[in-house]
Amino acid sequence: MVLFAILMLLPILYIFNHAFKPYHELFVYPPNFLVREPTVQNFIELLWVTSNSIIPLSRYLFNSISISLATVVLTTAASALCAYALAKHVFPGRAFVFSTIVLMLMFAPEVVQIPRYLVVSGLGLMNTYWGHILPMLALPVGVFLLKQFMEQIPDALLESVRLDGANEFVVFLRIVVPICMPAVATVAILAFQSSWSNMETSTFFMQDDEMKTFPFFLSTLTNNLANNVARQGAAAVAALIILVPNLIFFVVLQGKVIDTMAHSGIK
Repeated sequence: MVLFAILMLLPILYIFNHAFKPYHELFVYPPNFLVREPTVQNFIELLWVTSNSIIPLSRYLFNSISISLATVVLTTAASALCAYALAKHVFPGRAFVFSTIVLMLMFAPEVVQIPRYLVVSGLGLMNTYWGHILPMLALPVGVFLLKQFMEQIPDALLESVRLDGANEFVVFLRIVVPICMPAVATVAILAFQSSWSNMETSTFFMQDDEMKTFPFFLSTLTNNLANNVARQGAAAVAALIILVPNLIFFVVLQGKVIDTMAHSGIK
């Protein structure tokens, strides 16, 4: 397991080293895994590129951070509420709804790009923050994971709480969610990763550059240039900036993720 852990860390270490490589190391062949002459010139280049653009770097970062945090909260809440209804309530069409959600796991994002565009356009959400958030709220894997987790909670436990006078929202917030925190944390990580690295909404739904996110800005750093060398240092730093929030978010919640379904228990 230690060997596998080291293997998984290698790409992260490479990205960190890559951001500090001078240009003659960025293009050396065969490539160096570890930087030999570290420099911060790539960071200065990124600041210089953004200082000469109409939209500052801080605007792209603000959009990405605010959109990602809102998406995590809303997606996790929507997935948990949907899973709770499917796992602990009986209503007509429950099996059909769950089968439809499972079927959605089979579709690649590219398949629903046109219907998603028509929905966002029809709702008048083009060039708004909701145009970033709404398409990301449906997370079928999150609903599936939380439903499977919630089914392990004994119905007798929930009935005893209801007999004490608790309504459904109290049962959900005070009993179900704390027990399911490992699954909730996992869904939050998945939602953050999909939102933070998403470029689809910026590409198809946003016309103004000030409404676009940092991953979209990263994709434009080396586009339409006269050669393949220019701005590669800035692109390496931007890739590091994309990685760091994902890494921090996972480190913060990894304690809950490790507490798996089979060992979470009921207190």
